[in-house]
Amino acid sequence: MAKDLKPHIGIFGRMNNGKSSIINKLTGQPMAIVSEQAGTTTDPVKKSIEIFGIGPVVLIDTAGIDDVSELGKQRVEKTYQVLKEIDCAILVITGEDFGEPEREIIKEFKKHEVPFLIVHNKSEISVLSENLKTKIESECSTKVLEFSALKDDAKVLQEALNKSIPESAYKKASLLGGIIKPGDVVLLVTPIDAEAPEGRMILPQVMAIRDVLDNDCICVVLKETALKQYFESGMPRPNLVVTDSQVFKLVNEIVPKDVMLTSFSIILARLRGDFENYLKGTPHLSDLKDGDKILMLESCTHEISCGDIGRVKLPNLIRKFTGKNIEFTYLSGLTPIENIHQYAMAIQCGGCMATRKQLINRTNMAVENGIPISNYGMAIAYMNGIFERVTRVFIP
Repeated sequence: MAKDLKPHIGIFGRMNNGKSSIINKLTGQPMAIVSEQAGTTTDPVKKSIEIFGIGPVVLIDTAGIDDVSELGKQRVEKTYQVLKEIDCAILVITGEDFGEPEREIIKEFKKHEVPFLIVHNKSEISVLSENLKTKIESECSTKVLEFSALKDDAKVLQEALNKSIPESAYKKASLLGGIIKPGDVVLLVTPIDAEAPEGRMILPQVMAIRDVLDNDCICVVLKETALKQYFESGMPRPNLVVTDSQVFKLVNEIVPKDVMLTSFSIILARLRGDFENYLKGTPHLSDLKDGDKILMLESCTHEISCGDIGRVKLPNLIRKFTGKNIEFTYLSGLTPIENIHQYAMAIQCGGCMATRKQLINRTNMAVENGIPISNYGMAIAYMNGIFERVTRVFIP
């Protein structure tokens, strides 16, 4: 999808509270295994669905928060890790059970600033007592929804979710909004090399094309090998050029200095990442010393090749630029960061496969510990001497 920023909604609760039944009710189909046996759901499981009024979302079914077995503790730990990537949570309770497991997960919701909805499921068996309902609503500053996954219509739950999930999670900001205006010509430089997927374009390029069209602009797409010809043949002068960061040096030499220039990675960083801290942290590349360690953060897992940008090209460029013996650690997906203090710097990829919530939570650990952060595109631009030029586009 051109705007693949689906809100992530986590489903939490004790074992056998009917979390999977609620997912099946929301999706309208048996996507999650339902069983009377406690602990049926082990690791978090993601399911993409469409919810009326919100659109496409990702539901995350999690293990029971009250599993105290040795293996269960590991499952609960994985459940808590989900909090770093969700935009909204549903806490499922049943009967009169509301105690330490619920209070602990709610404390984590608030810590991670995750809006949440409490659903009292299995109301066909028993309704929550008025006293406990009042106590929960007062203690948690939220309403408790009476619901039966067996009998109630999914619309009741969907309407409650509509009120709980922040609009910012599903109303998408524009990649280039405020930079381009209707009628502008936007030139996208898209190299087709060994790293390009067979027969298609990478997601940031597709997102950019759609965003240019959404802004009622003229979109021109070409390879870097045709860029010089474009400017020499009298074609419409672009108002903005967006390029793959790997060909920054070549593109910078060809594109006239009065034409705005940036990269796909940087426009994604502006939309999803901690842009201000990227701006502040990138110049730290000039201060690196022998033996320093850099944490390379990738938002997805992928096959590694000799031309890999994050694991081969960028590390080689950093060693050449600094002239120092720099060590690198690579973390992909949402792998937990351990011993953050050992790193002199962290560099995050563009994040085309992650949401803003996931990226911000990923880099916050470094920021909170005073460790400079950067972005692939910004780092490459800085080492090519064009950092100011390619970020000027976004600075008022």
